[in-house]
Amino acid sequence: MANHITIRKAQGTWSVRAGGAILGESNDALELQEGDYPAVIYFPRKDIAMAFLDSSDKSTHCPHKGDATYFSVVTKSTTLRDVVWSYEAPKEAVARIKDHLAFYANGEVTVEQI
Repeated sequence: MANHITIRKAQGTWSVRAGGAILGESNDALELQEGDYPAVIYFPRKDIAMAFLDSSDKSTHCPHKGDATYFSVVTKSTTLRDVVWSYEAPKEAVARIKDHLAFYANGEVTVEQI
């Protein structure tokens, strides 16, 4: 793994909410710490209501993690574009985040320990 990335099981139960909807809760979330950036919580797909997510055309590349694909959150009241990402085929060093989703906690999306 890149020396500046650590992945560990996130302690406790984590939830993610957007547009007034609870998108998921998990006791199996992962915490990814990359350098000096704030830690990011990655939720197992099995714990997220995938019906709220629409695939996006957006993609980005990280030299340490690989290619990220994006999703928009669609609720009754709003569509939040490209606020969810996933590494479908992450680099071997970060393989633990495969089949997990991360969310931009931007005020419209809330990721919190409960």
